[in-house]
Amino acid sequence: MPPHTPFLALPLAETCADDEQVCTWVLGRTDNQTLATAADLFIGTPLQLLGLLLLGLGLRWVLHRLVDRLVSRAQEGVLPDHIGKFSRRRGKATVARDAATFNRRVQRARTMGSLLKSVITGVLLAIVGTMMLSEVGVNIAPIIASAGIVGIALGFGAQSLVSDFLSGVFMIFEDQYGVGDEVDLDGTVGTVEAVSLRVTRLRDINGTVWYVRNGEISRVGNMSQNWARTVLDVSVGYGEDLTKVRRVLEDVAHDLWDDEDFKGEILEEPSVWGVQDLGVDGILVRVALKTAPGLQWGIAREMRMRIKNRFEHEGIEIPFPQRVVWHRGEPAAEVAGAGSTEQQPPA
Repeated sequence: MPPHTPFLALPLAETCADDEQVCTWVLGRTDNQTLATAADLFIGTPLQLLGLLLLGLGLRWVLHRLVDRLVSRAQEGVLPDHIGKFSRRRGKATVARDAATFNRRVQRARTMGSLLKSVITGVLLAIVGTMMLSEVGVNIAPIIASAGIVGIALGFGAQSLVSDFLSGVFMIFEDQYGVGDEVDLDGTVGTVEAVSLRVTRLRDINGTVWYVRNGEISRVGNMSQNWARTVLDVSVGYGEDLTKVRRVLEDVAHDLWDDEDFKGEILEEPSVWGVQDLGVDGILVRVALKTAPGLQWGIAREMRMRIKNRFEHEGIEIPFPQRVVWHRGEPAAEVAGAGSTEQQPPA
């Protein structure tokens, strides 16, 4: 009869490795290498795999909690809520605009939080999975080498893409701008129509659509965030009474401030700052009104119309440049004769 074959043949080692604690412990207690090897195979390795799995889950939980904190801060925004702190005159349109801005910020923050959690889970899964393969005896050197080569290739071939992606992540978390904002992105001015992690889409006043890569944006000017200001430099003649001009401008600005049609659009009581410049053609007097975001241009147009009508009623001169035109080719005698008969203004 053939010799008896054991049901399970275990690969026996001459001694336990330094990192095989279970094998070393059993070998020290029983002095039986077969039993020690079996104990390490059926107890030590599963315990190590379980430990790696628990470590990965713990890191994932900690990092997800950190992302939740970042999302909570991003939902609040880096700047305070504007209308409630700057003015008590809150119209329905202003309240609705504030609610829409808050909802947009919350939605974008949650989207970024979900994306970051997915990235964290994927990275941890790759690392822990590779370590677990190493524990069961799989040679992970080719895997690590392949990952290194892929990483180098991506680093050289997708530098701009990574830059755009990271810039988009920080831009969204910091709430620098959003859909509907009037912005200036390195000289490209327009209304934001769409925001992604790679590009921002703008439409300018002429209707042209601009696609700006997030990685190429070095500065952002947001004209629709928190509050805005209408600043008008009104030119008057040198012969006008500046005290009267100041009083008239204050009346016009306060009439607009008290107008029910503009309630909630002007956040603070208007002010006339005074003489801004002594120009060639006239004196510039500056008027300032703090407005709700995005409404400064409409307020400025309404103010110009009202100032022009009021100046005409008060008889205040709005100067315009004077020009002297010389007609070449006319005979010198005619020019001299015309000059001798020209009526001179009184001194």
